[in-house]
Amino acid sequence: MSVKSIPAEGELVIQTIAMPGDTNANGDIFGGWVLSQMDLGGAIVAKSLSSSGRAATVAIEGMSFINPVKIGDLVACYANIIKRGRTSIQVSLQTWTYNYTTRESKLVTKGIFTYVAIDNNGKPIPLKMEEN
Repeated sequence: MSVKSIPAEGELVIQTIAMPGDTNANGDIFGGWVLSQMDLGGAIVAKSLSSSGRAATVAIEGMSFINPVKIGDLVACYANIIKRGRTSIQVSLQTWTYNYTTRESKLVTKGIFTYVAIDNNGKPIPLKMEEN
């Protein structure tokens, strides 16, 4: 299986395997762990556009969990820039799983994350200029 066959929108920014230490009381992967993977993936995009290489998460919109993540699933986060401001960027993130046993891909969750480019003092700074 290649993650290329997952019908996600955007660029693959992070992938990992869901492990037993990341489970909730029901034995599924804890939603906060999934959220943290998405934030890491979005931060990769935001940091690449920050002239200082630093960015801070300032908002997360519209998260809802559609399917659970099981132990051993491949978890893949995809990012798509949807809005770019002077100091901030909005990134649409989707998380998909691939189950190696059933060979099924499922959308787990999606949301819009907003990041702000910051300097070493935590103050907003302009994003890098867009390349043509």
